[in-house]
Amino acid sequence: MAQVLEFKLPDLGEGLTEAEIVRWLVEVGEVVAVDQPVVEVETAKAMVEVPCPYGGVVTARFGEEGAELPVGAPLLTVAVGEGAAGPERDSGAAGTAEETGAGEPATRDGGAAETRSEGSGNVLVGYGTSEAPARRRRVRPVPTAAAGGAPANGRAVRTAEPEGPVPVISPLVRRLARQNDLDLRELTGSGPDGLILRADVEYALRAATARGGRTAAQDGGAGRVPDAVAPVSSAPRPGGIRTPLKGVRGAVADKLSRSRREIPDATCWVDADATELMRARTAMNAAGGPKISLVALLARICAAALARFPELNSTVDTEDREVVQLDHVHLGFAAQTDRGLVVPVVRDAHARDAEGLTAEFARLTEAARAGRLTPGDLTGGTFTLNNYGVFGVDGSTPIINHPEAAMLGVGRIVPKPWVHEGELAVRQVVQLSLTFDHRVCDGGTAGGFLRYVADCVEQPAVLLRTL
Repeated sequence: MAQVLEFKLPDLGEGLTEAEIVRWLVEVGEVVAVDQPVVEVETAKAMVEVPCPYGGVVTARFGEEGAELPVGAPLLTVAVGEGAAGPERDSGAAGTAEETGAGEPATRDGGAAETRSEGSGNVLVGYGTSEAPARRRRVRPVPTAAAGGAPANGRAVRTAEPEGPVPVISPLVRRLARQNDLDLRELTGSGPDGLILRADVEYALRAATARGGRTAAQDGGAGRVPDAVAPVSSAPRPGGIRTPLKGVRGAVADKLSRSRREIPDATCWVDADATELMRARTAMNAAGGPKISLVALLARICAAALARFPELNSTVDTEDREVVQLDHVHLGFAAQTDRGLVVPVVRDAHARDAEGLTAEFARLTEAARAGRLTPGDLTGGTFTLNNYGVFGVDGSTPIINHPEAAMLGVGRIVPKPWVHEGELAVRQVVQLSLTFDHRVCDGGTAGGFLRYVADCVEQPAVLLRTL
């Protein structure tokens, strides 16, 4: 007899607690094999294909594309064993997304325990089939209004249910509303087609606090009111296109905001004559063999400079009030993609030559553009190289990639008038900028680092002394 097993969103590592469904790779009724990818999700750090540890027939999917699910929420159910022939299920199995309403997992623990089934092992962090599979779920009935508008669960409810399901797809939003006794039917969503977002719930809760702790539902309001306004009358928010800060964009916003809050940064810059560096690269590539990229040469210079000025390869432990100087260089580099700005990390950049750096930059750049970067590719950096010259700009004051201590910015390399060997000449000039955490060093160290980088750019032979 077929058994219906529930597969939950696994722990994807790196402290991530939720993910957004980007694309379902299987349909209800489809047969899946063990370890077959069933859904593509986007976390705050990467796009990940999630494999299912069970083999059988998909009987239900939970969550529409675009929905955010917390780790541990049901993803799908699979019928395994003899008799698994399609999406039909007994009444104890979990319902489909359409039955539960707008992709919300409407089930809770309480079903009979399933027996152990053979599976894949520990495929991703936090899940596998070495543990007993999840129990069956039963659908919890949605509370209905009591006759005459009598209170239910301690608060007034509407006497008539509105037509159609509540426009909410995120279980996080439902949980937040439920924990704060907020009736979602009383809110007007700001998302597409009136979709209720987490920001809408938080706005309503702040408004309730301003009114003395009563929610909009309890006051009888039909929407949200401004934070500091006590009257119940609804005030429209400013118009325009609203884009939720979630996924990669949300992660970037959080990290940059934290950097600005915590790091007392300063920036210094210098113009450098890059003519000889460009000539050296041309000569290297003319000798045959793999081509060497400019960013790889700049990365090699950064690694040499950090060996001389290790204070800038540090992080600040705020709890113990200590500067932690790191003994390895994991070099991040800023990459613009269709999904937003990401910072892949080249591990042990100090131990790689120009050819090895070129290959690793190429691999990570391609993975970034294709959305295949893993969380491990995007974390653990100790210093960042930001080549914003590719956008045709000369200078910038970048925000440090928290919790790092510094970032080197490189502008475009363009022909400019330059005094060379006592005469005016047209040379290839670049502006270099260093933004650094003033807690880890003073201006003398930062200036020395930047001057050394500029010297290597102007006279690549200087770099040979450190090799």
